[in-house]
Amino acid sequence: MKSMPSSTQPDYICRISELLRPKIGVAGLVLDLFAGCGGLGLGFESAGFHTIGFEMDSDCCATYNANLAGACQQEFLTPQTRFPHADVVIGGPPCQPFSVGGHQLGLKDSRDGFPAFIAAVDQLRPSLFLFENVRGLLYRNRWYLSEVVAQLEQLGYIVEFTVLNAVDFRVPQNRERLIAVGHKGGYQFPKPSHSRVNAGEALGDSALEAPEDAKYLTESMDAYVARYERASQCVNPRDLNLQKPARTLTCRNIAAPTGDMHRIKLSDGRRRRLTLREAARLQSFPDWFEFHGQETSQYYQVGNAVPPMLSYALAQSVKSYLETFAPLDEQEIQSRRQPVQAELLLEQ
Repeated sequence: MKSMPSSTQPDYICRISELLRPKIGVAGLVLDLFAGCGGLGLGFESAGFHTIGFEMDSDCCATYNANLAGACQQEFLTPQTRFPHADVVIGGPPCQPFSVGGHQLGLKDSRDGFPAFIAAVDQLRPSLFLFENVRGLLYRNRWYLSEVVAQLEQLGYIVEFTVLNAVDFRVPQNRERLIAVGHKGGYQFPKPSHSRVNAGEALGDSALEAPEDAKYLTESMDAYVARYERASQCVNPRDLNLQKPARTLTCRNIAAPTGDMHRIKLSDGRRRRLTLREAARLQSFPDWFEFHGQETSQYYQVGNAVPPMLSYALAQSVKSYLETFAPLDEQEIQSRRQPVQAELLLEQ
């Protein structure tokens, strides 16, 4: 996927293109598990960490290795996987707490990535670990989150979690994610930015144009979208509003022509789907970041990624923690861990 010429890049993209360049890894070594295409890892490398990635998808590994300074190894992770030493463990473990039959298997579900993540923390005992997941873990599946937290706390960490919206960290998209951090006392989540970026600032003139690779909605697709919006009682059309941050990008609504797809309405009335580069910009990927694999795979990589600008904010907070790290004793850790998390769960 080629970068757009620099002359067509909006100021926002020019700024993040420089900010999100991997730096020399002097802040520490980060083990990046279930690394995807490298959105989470890129934010950490930009903050000065060195990353080592593990990911089972070959296209994601190729993208990671083409863009990040650290290497990503293709591997299916299990609790038996052995890892190199790292100061920090991060990742987005796939979560499958329910079997097809509806039984709540939790950490016993073979499709679940959390046992491997927990085992890595147990094996390495890093100064800090961080994982991200869907905010749904705080609702119907909060029993499962409690199960995960309990096991990680047994390893001697204070585990705190919160929901962060990427739009509060200079990402031109509303995207809420659960962020959990395990530490030994003193970690602070990043503070939201005072300004937001809208879709128009990220896409620039391309949003008003008809790119060569544009895919237009047909009359039948327009009719299908209209039926979808009526059935879902959609008050405002779901066409991209350039004056606001985009709604959440997912694999499904950028890779496939669905009723909820992201699309741009041109001045002549035609509607087109987002190009891959436009979707990447809305996730805060720099234009120099190239995705590998077939088109559908590339769209899935974008839709599944942690926005690098959100990751950068998290990495800066981790860096600050490590620079002032003064671990609490076990009694202090025990006194701080449960009440905060219990309150969070009860509020949901």
